[in-house]
Amino acid sequence: MSTPPLRRALVTGGSGDIGSAICRQLAADGLHVVVHANGNLARARSVVAEIAAAGGSAEAIAFDVAAGDATRAAIDRLLAGGPVQVVVNNAGIHDDAPLAGMTDAQWKRVIDVSLHGFFHVTQPLLLPMARTRWGRIVSVSSVAAVLGNRGQVNYAAAKSALHGASKSLAREMASRGITVNVVAPGVIQGRMADEVFPVEQIKAMVPAGRAGTPDEVAALVRFLCSDAAAYVNGQVIGVNGAMG
Repeated sequence: MSTPPLRRALVTGGSGDIGSAICRQLAADGLHVVVHANGNLARARSVVAEIAAAGGSAEAIAFDVAAGDATRAAIDRLLAGGPVQVVVNNAGIHDDAPLAGMTDAQWKRVIDVSLHGFFHVTQPLLLPMARTRWGRIVSVSSVAAVLGNRGQVNYAAAKSALHGASKSLAREMASRGITVNVVAPGVIQGRMADEVFPVEQIKAMVPAGRAGTPDEVAALVRFLCSDAAAYVNGQVIGVNGAMG
């Protein structure tokens, strides 16, 4: 008997702190993981090497999710090898400023990556996924999209838009065995949080008294991408130490 091909998972922003944790955990569940980076292909390849060393299956890819034509070309190349049944929209940037002093470029680039990137990546994967009658789409948002955060009007706008998009897409795709959910992390250890939040501020902000870990976020994403999560659909789930 021939072995059925592994389900493939595309993780955008897969070379970052949270993204790489997601890639490692999905690979541990037996998925072939496509580790995406924006420009730094070397970082994505290092994640692939870690996965391979642990006995998993992965490949690296680089493109700018905000660029529609480039993304479509990259997705078409992936689809030439068959459907991608798991999509984790994790790519995102922040460029913080009070709205009164925010530039047009700051507003648009943050929304381009998180929101337009979600469309550019997810839309061309839907019909091939639907033909398999099984799929998992998870977008990584932020507690800022739930509670708001000073200096992050652009980031909160981009991420909260994913909530409405995901709830609507869940209704469109549920009959095809496809779930669409959002994970909204709070303060998570890593380059992004470490630059912004000193330890004492984290203790004051977070009822749990600490930052979360990338693996704690990845564990939820891993569950939502599993067969066991088939009836969890159209949800926004926080991983934030009781921040809200």
